[in-house]
Amino acid sequence: SNSPFFLAVGFIRPHVPYTAPEKYFEKFNIDSLIMPDVPEDEMSDIPLFGKTFAYGASDKGDWWEVQQVPNAHRELVQAYLAAINFVDEQIGKVIDALEKSGKMDNTIIVLYGDHGQHLGEKRHFRKQTLWEEATRVPLFIRIPRATDIGKRSNTPVSLLDIYPTLVDACGLPENEKNEGHSLVPIVSDTRKKSACPVLSCWYYKNFAVRSEEWRYILYRDGSEELYDHRNDQGEHVNLANDPRYEEVKAELRKYIPENPALPAGSKQFEGDKYQR
Repeated sequence: SNSPFFLAVGFIRPHVPYTAPEKYFEKFNIDSLIMPDVPEDEMSDIPLFGKTFAYGASDKGDWWEVQQVPNAHRELVQAYLAAINFVDEQIGKVIDALEKSGKMDNTIIVLYGDHGQHLGEKRHFRKQTLWEEATRVPLFIRIPRATDIGKRSNTPVSLLDIYPTLVDACGLPENEKNEGHSLVPIVSDTRKKSACPVLSCWYYKNFAVRSEEWRYILYRDGSEELYDHRNDQGEHVNLANDPRYEEVKAELRKYIPENPALPAGSKQFEGDKYQR
């Protein structure tokens, strides 16, 4: 059929639990893995809010719990890599089927994840933080005859940009309610840059702003983090208290909403107390 079609294909992996057939584990030797870089003083310059996010779900903290089990950290990394390799192969089956259908040259493909994953970075596991590991996701876009094929862009974009991108690529009318931006210009020429930094939030009034060079975090109590991604991609050195970077913080702070929406179920807000 020549009728337009849309497929939303979802894969659970590499989400927890990190399970996959044994052959995918065998590809990654547990003794030769590249492990996350976790400096001993990793948390010394992190505000209390950030430390609270990193602590995790267990009574003594996720990092402490993992360290109590011999080799558990390496097993987690191995299992995560196995789960990724497993889902890669499943995605390949979908692409192969599309090629065999004869529709590849007339089909837009968008592949993305919904969040990143800490594997010990910042002494944290899983997601639910405002650091790079939790907020960065894989994003691949292929638009026939409009893709800078095989090229990679490092300019930060948002998942809010996906819908406007599809509307633009399909030649449909713009939706004025969309807050994202079409990525068609960047997909067509990866040398182009985003119009603005990307905003992330976690819980009420905790924000991260990610530009190409910086990550700025502002927590609800006014505490801050600032990382220079030109020299510190692992976000190990918090520069927020260095007066030399006041202008950088001020510029990034412009992208944080002054009056964010209240948490779901809240009718009134007074100071730091919710009135229901």
